Amino acid sequence: MSHPLQPHRRYLLILALVYALLWIGLAIKPVDRHDWALENALVLVFGLAMAASARHFVFSRVSYTLIFLFLCLHAVGAHYTYALVPYQEAWQSLTGGSLNAALGLSERNHFDRLVHFSYGLLLAYPLRELFLRLAEVRGFWGYFLPLDFTLASSALFELFEWGAAEFFGGDLGVAYLGTQGDVWDAHKDMALAGCGALVAMLITAALNAWLQRDFAREWSDSLRIKDARPAGEDEILRLLAEQKAGGKA
Repeated sequence: MSHPLQPHRRYLLILALVYALLWIGLAIKPVDRHDWALENALVLVFGLAMAASARHFVFSRVSYTLIFLFLCLHAVGAHYTYALVPYQEAWQSLTGGSLNAALGLSERNHFDRLVHFSYGLLLAYPLRELFLRLAEVRGFWGYFLPLDFTLASSALFELFEWGAAEFFGGDLGVAYLGTQGDVWDAHKDMALAGCGALVAMLITAALNAWLQRDFAREWSDSLRIKDARPAGEDEILRLLAEQKAGGKA
């Protein structure tokens, strides 16, 4: 029996090679080596987790491509530090104008906002695939849980950023936090991640509604109450009664 990864092997090797070349290139003389290392710590953990689980869980090519795109964006941000990515300079050299002004944005560096939005937009679909195949969720929950996880993990990341900034302090803490003087930076980052995930799930739902015959029925069934009995203390009492009856038997 062939390994589930076998059909994807060549495609994954291409993605891995392109990412490795990009990562190595951007690892050379980053703007702030310490910030670069800190930014890549979670990438290393994620990469190890993906490699360890590859024998048991294989994503679709679509999911792998979306993950690849997000990691590429993050690699760019880690090289320059997010607050210093020179997208404005690159746009000005091409057009002679300001990209921020053209989009009606403030003059802060918005690359970090782009990546937070991309976190939701690009990773919600792989998360949906994970929930569908591991937890076997269906209907509404297959779209809600990726959005829910995106918001929850975004909040955890903001807490992690805060903790890292407090621990390291100084210029490294400021560079890693990257608020650029915006007191609502963490809130906006989480909101953008949630908006990205919402867009991704709306597109996915629209596509499935068009292609899937039983879309409406599956959605309806997913919201149907499966067990009318209350849980909580009632469930505990039932379990205790069953345990007591089993002990007597």
